[in-house]
Amino acid sequence: MRNLLTGLLLAVAMLIPGAARAQSLTPEWHDDLIDHMAGTWNVGGNVMGAEAHHTVTAEWVLNHQFLRIDERTSPDAPTSEKRYEAIWFIGYDAVSDKYVEHLLDIFGARFSESLGYGTRDGDTIRFVYEYPDGPFHTTYRWSLQHDSWQWLMEEKDKNGKWITFADLRLNRSSKH
Repeated sequence: MRNLLTGLLLAVAMLIPGAARAQSLTPEWHDDLIDHMAGTWNVGGNVMGAEAHHTVTAEWVLNHQFLRIDERTSPDAPTSEKRYEAIWFIGYDAVSDKYVEHLLDIFGARFSESLGYGTRDGDTIRFVYEYPDGPFHTTYRWSLQHDSWQWLMEEKDKNGKWITFADLRLNRSSKH
């Protein structure tokens, strides 16, 4: 009986820290720039020199800690266009004062092992990734005047020169 009582007390004691942690969730994160990305977007531009036609749906998730961006090849894209699908998560680490971005896409876990760390300059956030095959930058630039975003992605070539990987423009969809 004594062992049973000791076991119950131990089990209850182990639950208390978890309950306390659950009650002290980080307050919702709000960002005056990232808030503009929530919604539905038509995406056009170039990826690796080829035209791209995508759609993006972005919404706040996980207690408003991350903006989840669901990117896909548009259903009305030309049949010759390579199909793409990705989920991006953008959050903010207040302790280190930087944005954090997770990318999961059709290319698998190899390129999902690296996080992007971003800094803001006005209406621009530039993320730096250190991928296994070299550094990569993703820059989000907001245009209040046009209610649109530019996504510029750059990588270093084998000569150490920065080249454009993708240059995309997000225009708000009328279907939201």
